[in-house]
Amino acid sequence: MEDTPKKTPSPLLSLVPILVLVGLLFLVVKIFGSDTLNGASQVVLLISTAVCAFLSMVFCGMRWKGIEHAIINNITNVASALLILLLIGALSGTWMVSGIIPTLIYYGMKIISPDFYLASTCIICAVVSVMTGSSWTTVATIGIALSGIGLAQGFSPGWIGGAIISGAYFGDKVSPLSDTTVLASAITDTPLFVHIRYLMITTVPSMAIALIIYLIAGFSHDMTSTEGVTVFSETLKNTFTISPWLLVVPVIMLVMIVKRVPSLITLFISFILAGVLSLFFQPQLLNEIAGTGVSGAQAQVKGLLMSIYGSTQLETGHAALNDLVSTRGMAGMMNTIWLIICAMCFGGAMTATGMLGSIISVFLRFMKNTVGLVSSTVFSGLFFNVCTGDQYLSIILTGDMYKNIYREKGYENRLLSRATEDGATVTSPLIPWNTCGMTQATVLGISTLTYLPYSFFNLISPLVSIMIAATGYKIRKIIKT
Repeated sequence: MEDTPKKTPSPLLSLVPILVLVGLLFLVVKIFGSDTLNGASQVVLLISTAVCAFLSMVFCGMRWKGIEHAIINNITNVASALLILLLIGALSGTWMVSGIIPTLIYYGMKIISPDFYLASTCIICAVVSVMTGSSWTTVATIGIALSGIGLAQGFSPGWIGGAIISGAYFGDKVSPLSDTTVLASAITDTPLFVHIRYLMITTVPSMAIALIIYLIAGFSHDMTSTEGVTVFSETLKNTFTISPWLLVVPVIMLVMIVKRVPSLITLFISFILAGVLSLFFQPQLLNEIAGTGVSGAQAQVKGLLMSIYGSTQLETGHAALNDLVSTRGMAGMMNTIWLIICAMCFGGAMTATGMLGSIISVFLRFMKNTVGLVSSTVFSGLFFNVCTGDQYLSIILTGDMYKNIYREKGYENRLLSRATEDGATVTSPLIPWNTCGMTQATVLGISTLTYLPYSFFNLISPLVSIMIAATGYKIRKIIKT
């Protein structure tokens, strides 16, 4: 048949496209740094796809038509995820411009005190990250502000960076707005909110342990000034209309999540409600976004639409706050969408040619039970983070590699999606040459190896995932009929 190779590729031959991918990614990460996702990674994926197809056609008798068919099917399978990403872009823009996120930050900042600084920092970063769906945005905005406060209070850079990273990646892992969360659920064919609820089994204990450690460390520290918190809070209040009424939208969204409303509907309703509230609470900001040339209601509508589809930048008089309130809209998701499409090309080619199956056969000897399977998945996510230098690729490769194995062994897809995130998402900022590690270290001014020992949530999550698997808690096998 033209859709299958005439000869099964050997594990050694199958590793060649992976090695090409790793080698080229290492090169482009070194050249482009944190800008790798702007196009270089996508090109590398397409080149690796071509290498995979060429080797299979030459050495295994595979026909191009079969590879092309697999690529198209792979891209089709993530079509809904691409729509979700666009809605996430719209949501992030409207939630910021409407004042929902600033209101959450404003009230969150009220809990800051020296004794509770580390725990508060972790919690605030977690809340912001859950609301924005972006660990990078959280670290680059509220993280910088909290870092300055921590340094003024005499905390070491390692403790500060660890608390910020722990909170930011907790949110990145469980937020329905996070592209990595959406990606992990899509790659493993797991409904988004099913994935998030199942993540809580490993995520909540990991976060609880981390917070206990931060509380103990905070109480052992001397109290100093919290003036920085006041300045940041007042700047937020002077820029936005801060009101508890704005929190109605997050509450409605939470209710829809609990009621298991489909994610596309939930996200759409949430960004529409936020857009309506922005017309009532922040008309002056919409006028500022719209710029000159229009006025009145037209300017406000223009500003609202611009916040939905494009980038916005507001002047607050505070550099860190300027970064916080800037949004990317739908357009800001295009690099991620582009990356996913290119990654689907690579994953489709590796699957259709039998190369992925050949590599998996080597791992099968370590998967004799649930603990072995989950452990292999977690460490594969870490391995791909080390090799590819990118968390998106780690999630995609891990999910693709184990999907059929979990299905054949009768495990639910949600177990794979959880183990993939426990291994890939949270460990990415702990690797100095990973795009996440490089970005966070550069933004915070704290080296990766300095904050690594104090990023307790990130260090504990993979271990908790394996421990939960050992207990068998909430792990069910599908009964085949």
